[in-house]
Amino acid sequence: MSAARALSLGALSGLAGTAAMTATQALEMRISGREPSLVPGHVAAGLLRREAKDEELESLSQGMHWAHGIAMGGLRGLMGHPGRSAVGIGHFGALWTGDCALYVALGVAPPPWRWERGALLTDLVHKGVYAAVTSAVYGRLSR
Repeated sequence: MSAARALSLGALSGLAGTAAMTATQALEMRISGREPSLVPGHVAAGLLRREAKDEELESLSQGMHWAHGIAMGGLRGLMGHPGRSAVGIGHFGALWTGDCALYVALGVAPPPWRWERGALLTDLVHKGVYAAVTSAVYGRLSR
């Protein structure tokens, strides 16, 4: 498979993974009463090197959430090997550690070992859902 095709199928898979993660986040927030995270909005503002007004953070968060999910799906496609669980686990590891490093580098959040246990577990579960669905969809699309 060409790199362009792998990237395209991965991005489409990332879209599906982001939709699944968004659904699990909505369910979890409904049950827990947690407010939506504005971390993606702070990340977007940091990458754009500008201050975001409070009223901008929600829309920045939504845009960054979907753009990041689709882009990381492209990475999953470039990693190749549909159906191999080790690649899906590697994708999860790249996604999660990359996100944590970015949060720290931009001053958005402390390192994950300083997060509250509930926040850490929530992040791991939602990104695990994303990675699992993205890999499963990529496996189906790349046959």
